[in-house]
Amino acid sequence: MNKTLHSSILGNGTPLLILHGFLGMSDNWKTLGNKYAENGFQVHLIDQRNHGRSFHSVDFDYTFLALDLKHYMEYQGLGKAHLLGHSMGGKTAMQFAVTHSEKVEKLLVADIAPKYYPPHHQEIIDALNTLDFTEIDSRSAADRKLAESLADFGIRQFLLKNLYWVEKGKLGLRINLEVLQDKMEEIGENISGIDTFSGPSLFLRGSRSEYIHKNDTSIILKHFPNAGIDTIANAGHWLHAENPKAFFERSLKFLNP
Repeated sequence: MNKTLHSSILGNGTPLLILHGFLGMSDNWKTLGNKYAENGFQVHLIDQRNHGRSFHSVDFDYTFLALDLKHYMEYQGLGKAHLLGHSMGGKTAMQFAVTHSEKVEKLLVADIAPKYYPPHHQEIIDALNTLDFTEIDSRSAADRKLAESLADFGIRQFLLKNLYWVEKGKLGLRINLEVLQDKMEEIGENISGIDTFSGPSLFLRGSRSEYIHKNDTSIILKHFPNAGIDTIANAGHWLHAENPKAFFERSLKFLNP
Protein backbone atom coordinates (compact mmCIF):
# COMPACT_ATOMS: atom_id res chain seq x y z
CA MET A 1 0.00 0.00 0.00
CA ASN A 2 1.29 3.45 -0.91
CA LYS A 3 1.52 5.41 2.32
CA THR A 4 1.44 9.16 1.76
CA LEU A 5 2.16 11.72 4.43
CA HIS A 6 -0.74 13.80 5.70
CA SER A 7 -0.51 17.53 5.04
CA SER A 8 -2.41 20.80 5.04
CA ILE A 9 -1.81 22.94 1.95
CA LEU A 10 -2.14 26.72 2.19
CA GLY A 11 -2.01 29.33 -0.56
CA ASN A 12 -0.62 29.32 -4.08
CA GLY A 13 2.81 29.97 -5.53
CA THR A 14 6.28 28.53 -5.01
CA PRO A 15 6.06 25.26 -3.03
CA LEU A 16 7.39 25.49 0.54
CA LEU A 17 7.45 22.25 2.53
CA ILE A 18 7.56 22.64 6.33
CA LEU A 19 8.63 19.79 8.63
CA HIS A 20 7.96 19.82 12.38
CA GLY A 21 10.22 18.52 15.13
CA PHE A 22 10.13 15.46 17.40
CA LEU A 23 6.72 14.89 19.05
CA GLY A 24 5.31 17.82 17.06
CA MET A 25 2.90 18.04 14.16
CA SER A 26 2.08 20.18 11.15
CA ASP A 27 -0.39 22.24 13.17
CA ASN A 28 2.54 23.71 15.17
CA TRP A 29 3.37 25.74 12.05
CA LYS A 30 -0.13 26.85 11.06
CA THR A 31 0.24 30.53 12.07
CA LEU A 32 3.57 31.00 10.30
CA GLY A 33 2.37 28.82 7.42
CA ASN A 34 -0.49 31.24 6.77
CA LYS A 35 1.98 34.14 6.74
CA TYR A 36 4.17 32.43 4.15
CA ALA A 37 1.04 31.67 2.10
CA GLU A 38 0.13 35.37 2.19
CA ASN A 39 3.56 36.11 0.71
CA GLY A 40 3.38 34.06 -2.45
CA PHE A 41 4.10 30.50 -1.33
CA GLN A 42 2.12 27.29 -1.61
CA VAL A 43 2.78 26.01 1.89
CA HIS A 44 2.71 22.29 2.67
CA LEU A 45 2.46 21.69 6.43
CA ILE A 46 3.49 18.05 6.70
CA ASP A 47 3.04 15.43 9.43
CA GLN A 48 6.05 13.11 9.42
CA ARG A 49 5.53 9.36 9.94
CA ASN A 50 4.55 8.35 13.50
CA HIS A 51 3.40 11.95 14.12
CA GLY A 52 0.16 13.87 13.67
CA ARG A 53 -2.27 12.31 11.21
CA SER A 54 0.36 10.48 9.17
CA PHE A 55 0.78 6.71 9.16
CA HIS A 56 2.51 4.71 11.89
CA SER A 57 5.45 2.42 11.13
CA VAL A 58 8.13 0.51 13.02
CA ASP A 59 10.63 1.80 10.43
CA PHE A 60 11.97 5.13 11.63
CA ASP A 61 15.20 6.88 10.73
CA TYR A 62 16.22 9.80 8.53
CA THR A 63 16.57 7.62 5.44
CA PHE A 64 12.91 6.60 5.77
CA LEU A 65 11.80 10.16 6.62
CA ALA A 66 13.58 11.56 3.56
CA LEU A 67 12.08 8.84 1.37
CA ASP A 68 8.63 9.75 2.70
CA LEU A 69 9.25 13.31 1.53
CA LYS A 70 10.31 12.11 -1.94
CA HIS A 71 7.12 10.07 -2.23
CA TYR A 72 5.09 13.04 -0.99
CA MET A 73 6.53 15.36 -3.64
CA GLU A 74 5.86 12.78 -6.35
CA TYR A 75 2.28 12.31 -5.11
CA GLN A 76 1.71 16.09 -5.13
CA GLY A 77 3.37 16.51 -8.53
CA LEU A 78 6.09 18.80 -7.17
CA GLY A 79 9.28 19.01 -9.21
CA LYS A 80 11.21 21.32 -6.86
CA ALA A 81 10.42 23.02 -3.57
CA HIS A 82 11.86 25.07 -0.76
CA LEU A 83 12.37 23.04 2.45
CA LEU A 84 12.02 24.35 6.00
CA GLY A 85 12.60 21.96 8.89
CA HIS A 86 12.85 22.43 12.65
CA SER A 87 14.97 20.13 14.84
CA MET A 88 14.12 16.55 13.77
CA GLY A 89 12.39 18.05 10.74
CA GLY A 90 15.59 19.94 9.99
CA LYS A 91 17.52 16.67 9.96
CA THR A 92 14.94 15.19 7.57
CA ALA A 93 15.23 18.26 5.33
CA MET A 94 19.05 18.03 5.37
CA GLN A 95 19.00 14.31 4.55
CA PHE A 96 16.56 14.94 1.70
CA ALA A 97 18.62 17.85 0.34
CA VAL A 98 21.89 15.88 0.18
CA THR A 99 20.12 12.84 -1.32
CA HIS A 100 17.76 14.58 -3.75
CA SER A 101 19.42 17.94 -4.36
CA GLU A 102 17.73 18.29 -7.75
CA LYS A 103 14.37 18.61 -5.95
CA VAL A 104 15.41 21.40 -3.55
CA GLU A 105 15.37 25.12 -4.39
CA LYS A 106 16.52 26.43 -1.00
CA LEU A 107 17.07 24.76 2.36
CA LEU A 108 16.16 26.46 5.64
CA VAL A 109 17.08 24.63 8.85
CA ALA A 110 15.82 25.77 12.25
CA ASP A 111 18.09 25.12 15.25
CA ILE A 112 19.78 21.84 14.43
CA ALA A 113 23.18 20.93 12.96
CA PRO A 114 24.28 17.96 10.83
CA LYS A 115 25.85 16.13 13.77
CA TYR A 116 25.01 13.46 16.33
CA TYR A 117 23.02 14.48 19.42
CA PRO A 118 22.83 12.12 22.43
CA PRO A 119 19.26 11.10 23.41
CA HIS A 120 17.81 13.77 25.68
CA HIS A 121 14.03 13.38 25.57
CA GLN A 122 13.67 10.56 28.10
CA GLU A 123 11.99 12.72 30.74
CA ILE A 124 9.28 13.72 28.26
CA ILE A 125 8.79 10.15 27.03
CA ASP A 126 8.52 8.92 30.63
CA ALA A 127 5.91 11.60 31.39
CA LEU A 128 3.83 10.68 28.34
CA ASN A 129 3.93 7.03 29.42
CA THR A 130 2.18 7.97 32.68
CA LEU A 131 -0.96 8.99 30.78
CA ASP A 132 -3.54 6.26 31.42
CA PHE A 133 -6.46 6.91 29.09
CA THR A 134 -8.68 4.45 30.93
CA GLU A 135 -8.67 7.08 33.69
CA ILE A 136 -7.88 10.36 31.92
CA ASP A 137 -10.90 11.71 30.08
CA SER A 138 -10.06 15.39 29.57
CA ARG A 139 -7.23 17.65 28.43
CA SER A 140 -7.05 19.26 31.87
CA ALA A 141 -6.70 15.85 33.56
CA ALA A 142 -3.88 14.96 31.15
CA ASP A 143 -2.19 18.27 31.92
CA ARG A 144 -2.39 17.64 35.68
CA LYS A 145 -0.80 14.23 35.22
CA LEU A 146 2.03 15.58 33.05
CA ALA A 147 2.61 18.40 35.55
CA GLU A 148 3.63 15.83 38.15
CA SER A 149 6.92 15.39 36.27
CA LEU A 150 7.05 18.26 33.74
CA ALA A 151 6.99 21.70 35.36
CA ASP A 152 7.30 23.66 32.09
CA PHE A 153 3.82 24.80 31.04
CA GLY A 154 4.89 25.49 27.46
CA ILE A 155 6.30 21.99 26.95
CA ARG A 156 3.12 20.46 28.39
CA GLN A 157 0.93 22.50 26.02
CA PHE A 158 3.12 21.45 23.10
CA LEU A 159 2.73 17.78 24.06
CA LEU A 160 -1.00 18.06 24.71
CA LYS A 161 -1.55 19.04 21.07
CA ASN A 162 -1.11 15.32 20.42
CA LEU A 163 -4.32 14.49 22.30
CA TYR A 164 -7.34 13.47 20.23
CA TRP A 165 -10.65 11.65 20.66
CA VAL A 166 -10.14 8.06 19.52
CA GLU A 167 -13.88 7.56 19.99
CA LYS A 168 -16.57 9.23 22.05
CA GLY A 169 -15.32 9.50 25.63
CA LYS A 170 -11.87 8.00 24.94
CA LEU A 171 -8.72 10.08 24.46
CA GLY A 172 -5.45 8.96 22.89
CA LEU A 173 -2.16 10.27 21.49
CA ARG A 174 -1.60 10.81 17.78
CA ILE A 175 2.11 10.06 18.06
CA ASN A 176 3.31 6.47 17.87
CA LEU A 177 4.84 6.62 21.35
CA GLU A 178 5.92 2.97 21.44
CA VAL A 179 8.04 3.24 18.29
CA LEU A 180 9.38 6.73 19.03
CA GLN A 181 10.68 5.70 22.45
CA ASP A 182 12.20 2.59 20.93
CA LYS A 183 13.93 4.66 18.22
CA MET A 184 15.19 7.47 20.48
CA GLU A 185 18.77 6.91 19.31
CA GLU A 186 17.70 7.54 15.70
CA ILE A 187 16.38 11.04 16.54
CA GLY A 188 19.89 12.23 17.36
CA GLU A 189 21.65 10.50 14.47
CA ASN A 190 23.56 12.54 11.91
CA ILE A 191 22.65 12.69 8.24
CA SER A 192 24.44 10.17 6.07
CA GLY A 193 28.08 10.14 5.12
CA ILE A 194 29.86 12.70 3.00
CA ASP A 195 26.91 13.82 0.86
CA THR A 196 26.53 17.53 0.14
CA PHE A 197 23.91 20.02 -1.06
CA SER A 198 25.47 23.00 -2.82
CA GLY A 199 22.29 25.05 -3.19
CA PRO A 200 21.36 28.08 -1.06
CA SER A 201 21.02 27.09 2.61
CA LEU A 202 20.37 28.98 5.81
CA PHE A 203 20.73 27.69 9.37
CA LEU A 204 18.87 29.75 11.98
CA ARG A 205 19.72 29.20 15.65
CA GLY A 206 18.09 30.55 18.79
CA SER A 207 20.29 32.89 20.85
CA ARG A 208 19.48 30.89 24.00
CA SER A 209 19.73 27.48 22.37
CA GLU A 210 22.59 25.00 22.78
CA TYR A 211 21.81 23.02 19.63
CA ILE A 212 24.13 24.89 17.23
CA HIS A 213 27.55 25.98 18.52
CA LYS A 214 30.15 28.18 16.88
CA ASN A 215 32.37 25.14 16.33
CA ASP A 216 29.57 23.49 14.32
CA THR A 217 30.23 25.89 11.43
CA SER A 218 32.78 23.56 9.83
CA ILE A 219 30.49 20.52 9.77
CA ILE A 220 27.61 22.61 8.43
CA LEU A 221 29.80 23.93 5.60
CA LYS A 222 31.15 20.43 4.93
CA HIS A 223 27.67 19.24 3.94
CA PHE A 224 26.23 22.62 2.86
CA PRO A 225 29.03 24.72 1.35
CA ASN A 226 26.71 27.61 0.45
CA ALA A 227 25.13 27.85 3.90
CA GLY A 228 24.67 30.96 5.97
CA ILE A 229 24.29 30.77 9.76
CA ASP A 230 22.22 33.37 11.60
CA THR A 231 20.95 33.89 15.14
CA ILE A 232 17.41 34.77 16.18
CA ALA A 233 17.53 36.93 19.31
CA ASN A 234 15.48 36.25 22.45
CA ALA A 235 14.74 32.67 21.47
CA GLY A 236 15.68 29.14 22.47
CA HIS A 237 15.24 25.88 20.58
CA TRP A 238 11.63 26.68 19.61
CA LEU A 239 12.81 29.91 17.96
CA HIS A 240 9.90 30.08 15.48
CA ALA A 241 7.44 30.08 18.39
CA GLU A 242 9.46 32.19 20.82
CA ASN A 243 10.33 34.99 18.38
CA PRO A 244 8.04 34.40 15.40
CA LYS A 245 8.36 37.94 14.03
CA ALA A 246 12.15 37.83 13.72
CA PHE A 247 12.09 34.23 12.48
CA PHE A 248 9.52 35.02 9.79
CA GLU A 249 11.27 38.18 8.60
CA ARG A 250 14.69 36.50 8.35
CA SER A 251 13.32 33.36 6.70
CA LEU A 252 11.22 35.32 4.18
CA LYS A 253 14.25 37.41 3.20
CA PHE A 254 16.13 34.17 2.48
CA LEU A 255 13.30 32.40 0.66
CA ASN A 256 12.33 35.29 -1.60
CA PRO A 257 14.11 35.43 -5.00
